[in-house]
Amino acid sequence: MSTGTLLAIVIPVVVVIALAAVVVSLMRRRKLRERFGPEYARTMEDADSRTAGERELRAREKRHDALDIKPLDSNVRDRYTRDWTSVQDEFVDRPEDAVHDADRLVTSLMHERGYPTQDFEQQLKDLSVEHGRTLEHYRAAHDVDVLSTRHEATTEQLRGAMVHYRSLFDELLTDGGQSRRAPA
Repeated sequence: MSTGTLLAIVIPVVVVIALAAVVVSLMRRRKLRERFGPEYARTMEDADSRTAGERELRAREKRHDALDIKPLDSNVRDRYTRDWTSVQDEFVDRPEDAVHDADRLVTSLMHERGYPTQDFEQQLKDLSVEHGRTLEHYRAAHDVDVLSTRHEATTEQLRGAMVHYRSLFDELLTDGGQSRRAPA
């Protein structure tokens, strides 16, 4: 076979393989963007490169898949709903305490669903896989909770924190992210 014929075969094959690799890469990127929502952009901003950021998000998915995330039994869901109502009622007389209690209630709900709850940064990473669209609410609420422990949060900030906690609480309570595992 002549060199010209060999090049005429090899070059198109290499081009097709390169195009296929680009298409696969773009599809994977799109899938990550859709799954993580605003958290995708935040992770890309914090990462040294797009490749490193996407590797981080895939690692989060892998860790998340190993967790035993489960929906709530209706009785447990009702108990959490009652507990949330109590926390909201508490806000009128003791707003700082209500925000602290809301934080504890959200953390308890996360634990009940199967999320590890020891480290806030890891909580964010674990939640980002299914709850990336409400994660900014959790960050904002947590920041105000930290401020309020030093008695530096305004009443308006505390009210906002309750609204933010409620967004994630509702999603966790109703399984808004829907576990991607197949039923056993």
